[in-house]
Amino acid sequence: MTQSPITFEYPLNEKMRSWLRVEHLLQQLAASNNGSSPEACLLFLRTLTELLDIFERSELRADLLKELEKQQGKLHQWLTVPDIDVQAVNQLISELSTHSHKVNVAPKFGTTFKEDRFIGQLRQRLSIPGGYCNFDTPTLHLWLHLPLEKRQAQLNQWYSGLEALHLSLQAILHLIRQSGRFNEVQAHQGFYQHSAEDKDLIRITLNSDDEIYPQVSGHKARFSIRFFPLENDDRVPEILLFQLACC
Repeated sequence: MTQSPITFEYPLNEKMRSWLRVEHLLQQLAASNNGSSPEACLLFLRTLTELLDIFERSELRADLLKELEKQQGKLHQWLTVPDIDVQAVNQLISELSTHSHKVNVAPKFGTTFKEDRFIGQLRQRLSIPGGYCNFDTPTLHLWLHLPLEKRQAQLNQWYSGLEALHLSLQAILHLIRQSGRFNEVQAHQGFYQHSAEDKDLIRITLNSDDEIYPQVSGHKARFSIRFFPLENDDRVPEILLFQLACC
């Protein structure tokens, strides 16, 4: 029987916590960029307002620029390793440098949307359960009935304003995830504990068919994992094998 692996991730610091949330929202934004579906449009707009809330509470741009510089420094060190693929490393350095430039010259994340009257009106209503009904938001009701080409062009314009963020964050998280190698470890009676000094992210791979999920607690020096069955009447094996990577 073919197993279906599923990977869970847990951030070990507030910066990584914010980045994973932004990544999730940007992926949702890209997936809902479909002007032909009113439901997708609503999901796009709700997701966009959640992103704007994060932008207002964090120093996302400054953190990304620091991390891009840090990753370029690590790659420069790799150039001194014997038998390294110099061309591939230089290509990565060039890509990160390009991302740094685009993030640096782009307006502060979210500022362009503050000037958008339509988005501003929606932000006030979308925070209310059911607040996007047509009697609450007649502007949205009208917008959803505009020609498809006009709606899609507007969605594309809103998404393009976050493209530099999306691409740079993708590059950073890809490098961080690749920095940790998966190893098979054992949890005893549903519990596992380990150290993770100077790490940003824990990745846990399980077999989804077993219907077991992890709950992680920890910080930058140490973490613990407890495993639970999806159904309350099931049990976790006394010895549970899983894949773990500290990145």
